[in-house]
Amino acid sequence: MKLQVLVSAVNEDSSTLASRMHIESDAIIINQTNHFGYQEYTHNGRLIQCYELNEKGVGLSRNNALLRADGDILLFADEDIVYDKGYEKRILDAFAAHPNADFLLFNMRVGASRATYHTEKFHRVHIWNAGRYPTYSFAVRREKLHAAHVTFSLLFGGGAKYSNGEDSLFLKDCLRYGLKVYAIPIEIGMERERESTWFQGYTDKFFIDRGVLYHFLYGRVAWLMAVRFIAAHGRVMCTEIPKKNALALMRKGIQSVKML
Repeated sequence: MKLQVLVSAVNEDSSTLASRMHIESDAIIINQTNHFGYQEYTHNGRLIQCYELNEKGVGLSRNNALLRADGDILLFADEDIVYDKGYEKRILDAFAAHPNADFLLFNMRVGASRATYHTEKFHRVHIWNAGRYPTYSFAVRREKLHAAHVTFSLLFGGGAKYSNGEDSLFLKDCLRYGLKVYAIPIEIGMERERESTWFQGYTDKFFIDRGVLYHFLYGRVAWLMAVRFIAAHGRVMCTEIPKKNALALMRKGIQSVKML
């Protein structure tokens, strides 16, 4: 099997990014810049294809990579990921060991403020426990993904109208189609800490956007999931905006979807 890394980057030097990320496999880099261009080179004996595109949006950039991908296994990445030596073999071995898995979620070392998950035991992922996995943990069989006709939302994520959430929606769509998704306790690299491209604090927009996201994720039970979200995270997120107000903002977001 061939592994291909699909990198979403913003204003990076594509010619050195594969080296900085310690990429050992084939890769496609979609670099969001102010011009259009293409170059390719070999790194560690593997083909690195670099597209410079004058457009913004993480969902759009990931879809552009998907359109050009030809690897058997696709691994999603951002520009701030640094892979461990031997990650390619670990990933391909994991898929070989679990032939019934269409989609595997791998561990990545991240800063405490960014840690949303850590898999300690191999387990099946379902819609109700899929909301905490970031895109850089995703590895998927390309043919299964294309058969599902699943792509990334253009409404959510850095550079889009609403903040983060494109990863959760993508995973939900894969699960809804019937792809078999598993989390596996194998670590493949780390995330370099940097300033977020979308997070500006727990503002009005943060909670409104979260409400919009919950509509698409949970449908009729979006409000109940919003109450659960505030109850679970309000101590940290509601120091500036009271819990009651945060819930009202999430409700506003949920209701605003009717106008989309």
